[in-house]
Amino acid sequence: MPQALLIEDETTARADLRAKLAAHPDVTIVAEAATLRSARVLLARPDYDLVFLDIQLIGGNAFDLVPDVRPEARIVFVTAYDTHALRAFEINALDYLLKPVAPARLAEALRRLSTAPAAAGEAAVELPP
Repeated sequence: MPQALLIEDETTARADLRAKLAAHPDVTIVAEAATLRSARVLLARPDYDLVFLDIQLIGGNAFDLVPDVRPEARIVFVTAYDTHALRAFEINALDYLLKPVAPARLAEALRRLSTAPAAAGEAAVELPP
């Protein structure tokens, strides 16, 4: 059963994603963050294997957080901007969802999680400047 973190600075977007994830009872949301600083604290936790990560956050950019993600965890970027997709996949993101998140795309991302190989070490990839 996936244990997920929601890292999203917009309250309504976070609530929308939470509501859509409720349709997937096998996914448990273990914590939420709205800022870069609070996200770093959450990413130090040992109890997650999936991160839903907005690109633009209060205090910085989601790509600044990638080195803090547990190596075993997978990242699904959730953003209003399609311009960062290539960079997201360069760091082996599991998926890249555009807001507002379509329920079918969320289901597809979760299906990918269940069929994806282990992510050990993938999140620790060095990002190009």
